[in-house]
Amino acid sequence: MIDNTTGGASGPNLLYIHSDQHSPFVMGCAGDPLVQTPHLDGLAARGVQCTNLYCPSPVCVPSRMSMLTGRYPADSEVWTNNQILDAGIPTFAHAMGAAGYAPVLIGRMHSNGPDQLHGYVDRPVGDHGSNWGGSGLAPGNLRKSLEEAGPGQGAYQVHDEDVTASTVNFLDKLGVQKRAGLKAQPFSLSVGFMLPHSPYLARRPIYDRYRENIIMPRVRESFDDKLHPFLQWWRRHGELEKTLPDEWILRGRAAYWALVDEMDQMIGKILHALEVNGLAKNTLIIYSSDHGEHAGDHDLWMKRTFYEESVRVPTILSWPGVLPEGTVCDRVMSALDLNATMLDALHAPPLPGAPGRSALDLLKTGKGDWEGVAFSEYALYEGAVQRMIRQDEWKLIYHHKQPTQLFNLQEDPLEESDRASDPSCRQVLSDLTARVLDGWDPDHVERRVQERRKEMEIIVKWAEQTDPTDSFRWNRTPEMSWSETLGTGGATF
Repeated sequence: MIDNTTGGASGPNLLYIHSDQHSPFVMGCAGDPLVQTPHLDGLAARGVQCTNLYCPSPVCVPSRMSMLTGRYPADSEVWTNNQILDAGIPTFAHAMGAAGYAPVLIGRMHSNGPDQLHGYVDRPVGDHGSNWGGSGLAPGNLRKSLEEAGPGQGAYQVHDEDVTASTVNFLDKLGVQKRAGLKAQPFSLSVGFMLPHSPYLARRPIYDRYRENIIMPRVRESFDDKLHPFLQWWRRHGELEKTLPDEWILRGRAAYWALVDEMDQMIGKILHALEVNGLAKNTLIIYSSDHGEHAGDHDLWMKRTFYEESVRVPTILSWPGVLPEGTVCDRVMSALDLNATMLDALHAPPLPGAPGRSALDLLKTGKGDWEGVAFSEYALYEGAVQRMIRQDEWKLIYHHKQPTQLFNLQEDPLEESDRASDPSCRQVLSDLTARVLDGWDPDHVERRVQERRKEMEIIVKWAEQTDPTDSFRWNRTPEMSWSETLGTGGATF
């Protein structure tokens, strides 16, 4: 337990809850009529819900390392799930420490390499995987994951129960200090959940509740020559080029909705501990996720595209007496702006080289000079190099050596009509293409991704041969994962 009675922090407490793979559409406060998320809904009722906030990359590690550093993947050179963030790059945890906080992380960070703290001073619960990465290739067994979807249990649920218990214990100890009359410095606590990340498995009672009422995806996309070349490749790679049986789709969706419900219950326990220990009054609570989940929309699953289901993330901020209650901010924002906002609120120094903008004044008043723009990027060892810009109602997706895509989200919220070849959009296409390429060189990114692949091949081989000790490792065991559908262990990614 960190000594919280010394230090020089002058800002509020921070409770930052960061989930994994949460669709921006699957929350009650986001308009979903089926999912039960009373605790997230309550948080939104007590704060500001940001409805157009985008992750810096639609895949776990690059998104998380960008959120930590406040830098885009091209600046931190973390593009895939097995690359290592340079420990010399300062993170928001370092900035909080510089401001006098003792930042603590409980649970998921998904970083690779020897530095499993990146500025945090303690981490009671870590990640389940090796510190040394794997192939870095896009997963190819999505079809199998849907075949075995349904009632069961994934190890990620067990992990998050440990995270919840550890977080409640942390807050209870602060409550003991408070009731004893000890003067405590403000705390900075980050909580990393793995839910509602697939596998699409949920315990039988809660799964059954959703299976009875779940419906098919909102928007379907046929696999044919009209499909964008990257999406054709991605669906072939995941064995999704053939239409899935409706039963598989409904089972997968029911399990996903149930996992969101389970996560919300865990968040409820944490918020309750914050309240009963008298810590809620001066605490900035932030909830967000690293990326979204398709859940069958566009006939896709998981993430890795720039469709709204994948690249937009749910975000809620609550700060009693400072931020207005029950409000919605629909301005286009980036998760890097969330990073800058967090540091501003905690009176912490801004991160050098970080393009994020503090939205604190915007969130307080709903007004102000704010440019509605956000970028996100994605690169694969297999060759894809992509960058997205969302500006006002337009979204442009630049695919290196492949056709550009352009969508008007105001007129076409389901992204069914690519306007890139529309003559009336010629100027918009030109302007946004110039901006998405400004300061971002796709040839350089393509070259560096392959160079980093060679570097990681040696490190991964070294780890296989020397079996180095992992730090802050959460022990996942085989019996934690099982599927009733096939009677097998659940696939994980």
